[in-house]
Amino acid sequence: MIKDTEYGAYYSPYVSAVKTNDIGAELTKGLKEVSSFFENIPQEKQTYSYAAGKWTPKEVFVHLIDCERVFMYRAMQIVRSKNVDLEGFDQDEFVANSNANARTMDSLLNEYTAVRSASIQFIENCEANTLTKMGKASNSPLSARAAAYITRGHEMHHIKVLKEKYL
Repeated sequence: MIKDTEYGAYYSPYVSAVKTNDIGAELTKGLKEVSSFFENIPQEKQTYSYAAGKWTPKEVFVHLIDCERVFMYRAMQIVRSKNVDLEGFDQDEFVANSNANARTMDSLLNEYTAVRSASIQFIENCEANTLTKMGKASNSPLSARAAAYITRGHEMHHIKVLKEKYL
């Protein structure tokens, strides 16, 4: 099982939400669950925000896609490089510049499917020992496999919030 020394404490809720040792299979499961969830959000709710300054479901979806790209890039850097120390990113700036609400849900679903498919291929084609290689990101320790666990747990977290506050 993944060790808590493979990621910063901030990510603990995301990692602990994933209850498997097979992160490739879990990412595949997530592809189906997340796609189905967003496909079924009524159109009138896709750009709804429950409070000023809160993201819409489309913005949350873009956030998930962006974060997956960032975390899989981090994983690739860790697997393929030495002494990896990556900076953080501003999630609010990413969402603000995403134009998410002007996009169709189909375009977001297509992008998510492409990104997730690439993530699954990357993880499944890494040797097990390379997934435990360590680096740093956002001033915290990070293993390549922790990046994948964080990706899956992060989307589980946001879907829970969307169900509670939006739908």
